[in-house]
Amino acid sequence: MNAERILLFIIGLSCLPLAAQQNLPSNLRKTGAEVVSAFEPQRAAMQKCSAVLVSGRKELVYGVVVSSDGLILTKASEVQGITDLEATVDRTRYKDAKVIAIDPVWDVALVKVDAEGLEPVTYAPTSAVPQGTWVVMNGATTRRSRRVLAGIISANAREIPAEGGAALGVALSGEKKLEIGKVQEGSGAEDAGLKKGDVIIEIAGAKVKKIEDIAEVLKDRKAGTVVKIRYERDGGEFEAEVRLAAKGELFGDEMQSRNDVMSGDFSKRRSGFPKVLQTDIICYSHSVGGPLLDLDGRCLGMNIARANRAETFVIPLEELKEIDARLRETAAKG
Repeated sequence: MNAERILLFIIGLSCLPLAAQQNLPSNLRKTGAEVVSAFEPQRAAMQKCSAVLVSGRKELVYGVVVSSDGLILTKASEVQGITDLEATVDRTRYKDAKVIAIDPVWDVALVKVDAEGLEPVTYAPTSAVPQGTWVVMNGATTRRSRRVLAGIISANAREIPAEGGAALGVALSGEKKLEIGKVQEGSGAEDAGLKKGDVIIEIAGAKVKKIEDIAEVLKDRKAGTVVKIRYERDGGEFEAEVRLAAKGELFGDEMQSRNDVMSGDFSKRRSGFPKVLQTDIICYSHSVGGPLLDLDGRCLGMNIARANRAETFVIPLEELKEIDARLRETAAKG
């Protein structure tokens, strides 16, 4: 078992003189060669049970292998709309990867590749591990091999509300009626076919006449849920189903905080999750989607969002199993 080696390595670092701790050579830093080599058993497990999802030469996101016959869970918002999606599992490239079901609340997609004999993740007994537990996730990858990033569980499991609240994805321009002045690109409203000039008259069965009415209807709803909208267009009344999004997801540039600016790269969808674990692993937004492993190579959950420079969010394994089951059932129904 390599855990003892890792522990001794960490203790050794803590015993270095203070000046040495502040000026570690590159090979002794968290992403350095000697540190990474200490996690080789976990890297080998990651090599088999994680996928790399790509479009052409562009690496999009990672995935969690959940069946031997080619089912992979990944972050939905990173693969939706990709027509040339491919996946690499271990060192085999699979073309024509297809998104077969999506859970918009959790931002999880089920992808299918034509494969046999894959090695699915082995789940840990529970995701309820103590803070400070060492974990690993996908780091940079080469054409043939995975690398790992190491860190710790840094907070208790909790809900992450939609940043700024849930939103339809429209801007209203009317003073006496709820007339749409703009439909936000990439929003659920755009997907549902709403257009500039439409007048919203009802949401989720509730009549709405002013902005405050909309706020009241949406205040307790989560990003990713779907609401029925009734609206007027050219003298007729129509209905549409609109997926709600976090305001921070739709209006990220306008809502950037100082911490965001310092963070640099983070996931477009990073809030509105019913429950997450949190790690301190510093990664890129395209490094999420894959499994989070403990030191025994067992899956604690799926990395779902790079939130900021100090937080990466993970869907716990218990919820991930339920999502997997629901998506398989949805896919089976066609």
